[in-house]
Amino acid sequence: MNPVISFDAALLRRHDRPCPRYTSYPTAPQFNAEFGACELRAYAARSNALPGMRPLSLYVHVPFCASPCFYCGCNRVITRDRSRGERYTDDLLAEVALLAPLFDPGREVVQLHLGGGTPNFLGREALERLIGGLGRAFRLSDAAHRDFSIELDPRSLPEAPAPYAAALARLGFNRASLGVQDFDPQVQRAVNRIQSVEETLGLIDACRDQGFRSINIDLIYGLPGQTPGRFQQTLRTVMAARPDRIAVYGYAHLPTLFKAQRRIDPGALPDAAAKLDLLRLAIEELSADGYRYIGMDHFALPDDELVRAQEQGGLQRNFMGYTTHADCDLIGFGASAISHIADSYSQNHRELRAWKAAVDEGRLPLWRGLALNFDDRLRAAVIGQLMCRGAVDVASIQQQHGIDFGAYFGAELAQLQTLADEGLVRLTHGEIVATPAGRLLLRNIAMCFDRYLAARPAATAVPHSRAV
Repeated sequence: MNPVISFDAALLRRHDRPCPRYTSYPTAPQFNAEFGACELRAYAARSNALPGMRPLSLYVHVPFCASPCFYCGCNRVITRDRSRGERYTDDLLAEVALLAPLFDPGREVVQLHLGGGTPNFLGREALERLIGGLGRAFRLSDAAHRDFSIELDPRSLPEAPAPYAAALARLGFNRASLGVQDFDPQVQRAVNRIQSVEETLGLIDACRDQGFRSINIDLIYGLPGQTPGRFQQTLRTVMAARPDRIAVYGYAHLPTLFKAQRRIDPGALPDAAAKLDLLRLAIEELSADGYRYIGMDHFALPDDELVRAQEQGGLQRNFMGYTTHADCDLIGFGASAISHIADSYSQNHRELRAWKAAVDEGRLPLWRGLALNFDDRLRAAVIGQLMCRGAVDVASIQQQHGIDFGAYFGAELAQLQTLADEGLVRLTHGEIVATPAGRLLLRNIAMCFDRYLAARPAATAVPHSRAV
């Protein structure tokens, strides 16, 4: 399946509203403090009992950054003290010692991702200790089958790109994701991220020289001072490097939530029409250069594993974005990390001090979580198909969950009919399909099936980024 998209500016303007990103359903605001360590242990045991030795995916959150990027909404700690990374690694290994015994040692770890923050804040020794500790606690898959990735900031490597990439390869990493956002110097100054083309391309080359099988580049449209002409130069510079995947995120200006964003002059931000022009430009440039649209903000080359997974119906979406590992339980380590174990979600304390205090006391550092009920699982399946395929196979949902789709989702189908009249979806007896124009508004379509949004009073609504 090769998703076809078309750019309808009028339709996008009408439906540009705050929407969840649906990296999970239910989304994180529905997690609650009633889900604690006892519940996590019970769901880990339940997961171990599932047939077929369900594989594992590990996520490690490294919150440290050497300087603040003003656009950022991630959970991070600003410091130049590299020794904090060494101490944090000790704490991570202590958390691993608490969590790993909950899982059958025969279960294979096929995916590992280090995110942040800036994971390369960790020096080589700390990273070696971390991967070594994970390897002793879990059964890491062999080199041919593993999918080990790390987010990299070319500005703050602990050593030169070539030896650092070689060290990553020796530790088993074979994927890298680099933040760029924009190469234009004016935009970089406005968001406090000065990053040269040369250091970025040098790190890409170093990773490729070490046999990394995938490189991802992150870009952002809607930043202060961006213009179509200068953003086009960034796009073409990035495409010339031929990364396997490119993510083009829309900037979400939420200064009440993210303190660093208060440093951005709102008057310098592109208005709604200008932001749409930037999105149109990115879609046209990437499509003309052979990149396939995966969904949401993601594009990939035709031979990339994400494209193949989408074509074969195996694409999934989780807190790390799109993934090919549909059958894994996800275990998160570090401050704010989220786990998805069996039919449950759980999240660690966001604040570094609270997370560390729990680990120091030998407690699982849980902040909140959620046990999914039947309705949650059903709606998660529907929303997952929409976000990954751009369509819902009604027959498969009915068969897997034992429901009459039309009877169960009568109110939702009425909402979808409104979107169908607007040209976002096509409704047939056996399928709900996003139109080429509607594929850019998958979040809006998925919202029709979100029971929690409908139940939440407007006064208590959780802020979300806008659809465009």
